[in-house]
Amino acid sequence: MSKDFDTIAGFQALMHERYFETDSARGPAGTFLWFSEEVGELAEAIARRERGESNDENLREEFADVMAWLATLANITGVDLVQAITEKYIDDGGPAGLK
Repeated sequence: MSKDFDTIAGFQALMHERYFETDSARGPAGTFLWFSEEVGELAEAIARRERGESNDENLREEFADVMAWLATLANITGVDLVQAITEKYIDDGGPAGLK
């Protein structure tokens, strides 16, 4: 994996290097709960922004936390994010329709 941290692969490698031992011991279920909490915090930051109470620094932090926990989940479940993204959105052309 790349060590270039401005790529998805590089970021996933950084999260593996820093957190794999601890997070794999916690397991996917426990780690998913942490991830879910971070998604909730991101939702709160977006809601504050919509109400005109934006804190751009906090919004960026919450996006970063969600990405970190997603990369961690991918690491402990053996998923290469670049491969998964490529297969679903590049090779297959992405899902049809709107979400």
